[in-house]
Amino acid sequence: MPFREINSKMVEATVVPGQKMFSQRGAMLAYRGEVSFTPNIQGGQGGLMSMIGRRVANEATPLMTVEGNGTVMFGHGGHHIHVINLAGDTLYVEADRLLAFDGTLQQGTMFMGAQGGVMGMVRGQVTGQGLFTTTLKGHGAIAVMAHGGVIELPITPGREVHVDPQAYVAHHGDVRNKLSTALGWRDMVGRGSGEAFQLELSGSGAVYVQASEEKL
Repeated sequence: MPFREINSKMVEATVVPGQKMFSQRGAMLAYRGEVSFTPNIQGGQGGLMSMIGRRVANEATPLMTVEGNGTVMFGHGGHHIHVINLAGDTLYVEADRLLAFDGTLQQGTMFMGAQGGVMGMVRGQVTGQGLFTTTLKGHGAIAVMAHGGVIELPITPGREVHVDPQAYVAHHGDVRNKLSTALGWRDMVGRGSGEAFQLELSGSGAVYVQASEEKL
């Protein structure tokens, strides 16, 4: 596992020769050993066409390549950090929440309508996350940023999970997600609970929820 949690807002990564990782630019706090930090003009994995795709999808965030032999401490903006380990499946997460990730992971983008149809697209617009999201697939670790601590909620068949769209951080597994509404007449006259929209996740996997309704 390349990341060790120092505290709730800092992680330490072990960098070994012949392997690389990616992190947000400016996220290095301290390091030991012979380590280099190079701006990654492609914004991560996949070459030129993937870079163009991420920029078109507005999922391109400034990244740097980290290589060498040593250890690096990462943190950014005082945000809370949560480490997610993938064992061959896919993580769905907004690009601006990525602090650092293993260079062995395959990076891509996904159209929101592919998970949830029209309501998936509506979800992207309602939450301000747009029509695309970033995917990371394979075996490796990812450090994501959030407001407040993060809890992992398992999703099992027949027991869907409802999440406030603003508190959603990421999810992985064979999961469908869509926006559900609870609009009623009380909402129309301003007497609603303030929870008119929820993100419904069903299938098999897990969703990560932050302890705040504030976006990064």
